[in-house]
Amino acid sequence: MKILTDISRIVVGALFIVSGFIKANDPMGFAFKLNDYFAPDVLDLAFLNPYALAMSAFICIIEIVLGVAVLSGAKSKLVSSSLLIMIIFFTFLTFYSAYYNKVTDCGCFGDALKFTPWQSFTKDVILFFFIGILFIERRNITPNRGMQDLAFFGLGLLAIAGFSELVISWSLPWMFSLAVFLIIIAIRRFMKGELKEWIAVGAATVASTVFSVHCIQHLPVQDFRPYAEGKSIQEGMEIPEGESAPEYGVVYTMVNKSTSETKEISSKEYITSKIWEDDNWEITETSESILIKEGYEPPVHDFVLFDDDGYDATMDILSENPIVIAVSYDLDKSSLEGLNKVAELAESVKADGLYFYHLTASLSDSRARVGETANLAGPFLSADATMLKTTIRSNPGIIILKAGRVTKKWHHNDLPSYEEVQSYLK
Repeated sequence: MKILTDISRIVVGALFIVSGFIKANDPMGFAFKLNDYFAPDVLDLAFLNPYALAMSAFICIIEIVLGVAVLSGAKSKLVSSSLLIMIIFFTFLTFYSAYYNKVTDCGCFGDALKFTPWQSFTKDVILFFFIGILFIERRNITPNRGMQDLAFFGLGLLAIAGFSELVISWSLPWMFSLAVFLIIIAIRRFMKGELKEWIAVGAATVASTVFSVHCIQHLPVQDFRPYAEGKSIQEGMEIPEGESAPEYGVVYTMVNKSTSETKEISSKEYITSKIWEDDNWEITETSESILIKEGYEPPVHDFVLFDDDGYDATMDILSENPIVIAVSYDLDKSSLEGLNKVAELAESVKADGLYFYHLTASLSDSRARVGETANLAGPFLSADATMLKTTIRSNPGIIILKAGRVTKKWHHNDLPSYEEVQSYLK
């Protein structure tokens, strides 16, 4: 049983650290995922939406801290109980999402690694097994002593490094883990008494909190999305040769006026069977859009921009070289200080004879009200809020495009002088 317990500590510890760190890299993105779970048609917990970002940061931090504590053997009763509560909750959540097909990506590893709902549930079931072992053996797990630190931290670090380098191609998770492990080893070596275990856990908490808060106040350290610097939006919209796009449609509920027979038929079958030519059949109900045939879905599939006249300006924006765009998925929730900086930048860009646009999902009344307060003149283009949240984790944020390729992105807390911006416009 001891060998199985040791294996469980390494697996659970390494996985929780990696998962927590990846989410801590993008707390705002995980907060958006929590909003999806809080939606009326999922868990119906909309009253929690204002607290989603704080909850996101807390979950990221607690995952990292619990992972470190498992590897160090500290506070095993408290840690194993906390892990059990978390995995029961997440297993329920992923099963609910998978069974009812509510949230198609759990966000377990942010945008770095996508899981289908059933894959997420399977992952949680496997984790449940290992965490169950830790809970059963919690009284036999004691803080590491001497070479045990090197053994558990070393094997845990090896697992984290393997995942970091081979799966997500990002070195920072194992480098962060190494730093935290060394700090804990030093605390244990130079301090005496039970208090040192709390201080060691506290050190992991502080390090995780600093990283998470930094990524909230600035952009993610590593951008795994298709709008990362250096990526072409237009190329991200293309379907590779030999692949076909997924087919979507609706299901019609139809009734035969003569026989009162009822049947359901897909929109594709509705056309091919030419049932619409039979006057005896009429549509009584139309479903929401559903996936009829799976296919290749490009990373960028919802980048569509419209002006106030309904003109599709997408390709115009992607063909300009260069162009500066500001992104505010919701102007009413935007930082007023950030909008003032954006307004100043917009004036400088226009004075230089370059194109500037403000992308938002807000309606015209919000544009007028917030625009007057922040001296924000536009021009504005309308876009989907989810897409805008994906392009940049800042409300507002600035992106420079060159022929559709993302050259540079700034959080509104980090907007530089126009002279520095100009260096990216050449």
